[in-house]
Amino acid sequence: MRKSLLVPAIALLAGAVTSPIWLVSAADTTSSNRLGADVMLAKDADYLTGYIPARTTMAGLFQDHLIEGPEATALVGSIGGAFEMRRLRAGQPYAIDRLLDGRVRRFEYEIDGDRRLIAARASLDGTPRFITTIDRIPKQTDVVVIEGDINRETNSLSAAIDKAGERIDLALGLADVFSGEIDFNSDLQPGDRFRLVVERQSREGKLAGYGAILAAEFVNHGRQLRAVRFAPEGGSPGYYDDQGRSLKRFFLKSPLKFEPRVTSRFSSSRKHPILGYARAHNGVDYHADTGAPVVSVAPGVVTLAGWTSGGGRTVRVRHPNGYETEYLHLSATAVRSGARVGQGDLVGRVGRTGLATGPHLHYGLKKNGRYVNPILEHRNMPPGDPVPTTLLNVFTTERDRYFGLLFASPLRAANND
Repeated sequence: MRKSLLVPAIALLAGAVTSPIWLVSAADTTSSNRLGADVMLAKDADYLTGYIPARTTMAGLFQDHLIEGPEATALVGSIGGAFEMRRLRAGQPYAIDRLLDGRVRRFEYEIDGDRRLIAARASLDGTPRFITTIDRIPKQTDVVVIEGDINRETNSLSAAIDKAGERIDLALGLADVFSGEIDFNSDLQPGDRFRLVVERQSREGKLAGYGAILAAEFVNHGRQLRAVRFAPEGGSPGYYDDQGRSLKRFFLKSPLKFEPRVTSRFSSSRKHPILGYARAHNGVDYHADTGAPVVSVAPGVVTLAGWTSGGGRTVRVRHPNGYETEYLHLSATAVRSGARVGQGDLVGRVGRTGLATGPHLHYGLKKNGRYVNPILEHRNMPPGDPVPTTLLNVFTTERDRYFGLLFASPLRAANND
């Protein structure tokens, strides 16, 4: 796996709000702070940091820090006007800047990786009053080029991405880009390779996440696939090949992301592992860990979300053009009958309910009421709509710019600095 140096010309700063670095030190236990060689200033405040405990409320958190009465009432009231406090999440960091007399100057709570709540005291005089805002957390965004391959050491996409020092989020994103063309459960081969340009976000010098994948190439079993991100003016972004043809298919190639493996294929006669006699196997079995997410391969309406004989917890989805998919042996369902789902929406989680010897997903596909082989049927699926003719010139410009980054950037060996 190799990763390029950051592309400095495209470095961006995400978020206009500037604020001091926080949540990095505990309260000073000394009674004074020494400035210079001979000036002693009395300590006037505590700076407390921590993580939201489980099963607590905002009021309970303040009570734990002996913030009570009108002070706590004013804080909770101000925060409640800007933030739905039932969404307070255990494990998220917070900080309290409090004077020694108990008055709070500032409270900060990290809502998620992108947003921070700040309650600042309006004045140190009179009745306690706070102004609460929700600010974007400042991040730096750099465009980077990452390259890797599938081999004996890195035999899955997640392993190859991990070797570069990147996170599984990026592997999931790359799998989504090519999900209409590659089944990352069964199609990967030794010698496959990939390369991508992605917006990499950092916060205070540490990896904070990823923005969009701008362009990518995946060579799978000798087949070269390329993708470029393009968003028509006023439209939603999508991924297209170098000719402007959409990479989105009517069906995803798999209802799982990329870690599982195929353990049993579609067959007109297979010996059932529990029943012991041969019968048709009307689908594909994927081995996967219990709890792995299962998604709908296409938009549709849920016709069943419940228990079936043999299949255990089962979800069935009806799609346009006479198609129906089914997902069996789930440990849990995430939808209800009658609900509409989009392509890639969660419908359940892998389990071993019903007639199953171990955790796996049975994925079945019907066309006009008859079971068909999902793998073969997918090959006949038409691609999505191409870039409109009126936008081809704009697309070509964007394509050339991103492919210029993808193939011209100098590389260095990852983890081998």
